[in-house]
Amino acid sequence: MNRMRAALLLSLGAWTLGLAAPARAERAELWGYVDGAGMAHFAPHKVDARYQPVLSPASPTQRVPGKLDNGARLLTWLDISPEVKAVTPYLREAEAQTGVHVELLKAIIAVESGFRSDAVSPRGATGLMQLTAVSAQRYGTAEELRRPAALLEARTNILIGARMLADLIRRFGRIDGALAAWNAGEGTVRRAGGGVPDIDETQAHVHLVLELYWSLLQRRMGAQAQQMTLQPVNAPQESNDRPGR
Repeated sequence: MNRMRAALLLSLGAWTLGLAAPARAERAELWGYVDGAGMAHFAPHKVDARYQPVLSPASPTQRVPGKLDNGARLLTWLDISPEVKAVTPYLREAEAQTGVHVELLKAIIAVESGFRSDAVSPRGATGLMQLTAVSAQRYGTAEELRRPAALLEARTNILIGARMLADLIRRFGRIDGALAAWNAGEGTVRRAGGGVPDIDETQAHVHLVLELYWSLLQRRMGAQAQQMTLQPVNAPQESNDRPGR
């Protein structure tokens, strides 16, 4: 294990993931699925038979569909896809530089862009890890930022994104808080006490990434990976919000 040890404990036993949201009287529904290319799809209602409930007033336990139904197909795709194989050296380089597991980077990229390096969101987030220009300025090197289309380069996008994620994990002391900040902004997570805020889309995003990360980590570590426990290890640190994507 590496510096991620502070935020992730692996041991024997059953899988527990402490991400329960605060109870409230009413909760909007959120439906979703993961397609065979690794893209996550969400909607406020059931669009068709592929969509399963992610967050529902009738279900106190929020889980992201895909681990049992589409999960095996997605994991197989991640194993054999030429898009994934092409960037694997950059993922390993990023892990060596930042301590962020290759599996966690894979999970984020699968959810954020489906491994499409040319992906651009409606709000201008770019590339594999869907980074904003503000994030690039904050975490990119001077050499990287001199290139106009740097965020569309797979290696640069991954390295900048890994630095950002490592910093968020350090700031919040836990992977779920870091992923929530990635999605909803650091200020929103601080106001939620450093954990996952009670925002349906953010909760779904965090659960989806963590379930895929855990599945990939089990493949890597085998029998050693039998339990995943997220533990807060330090107080959130002040920083600017990340602009929405």
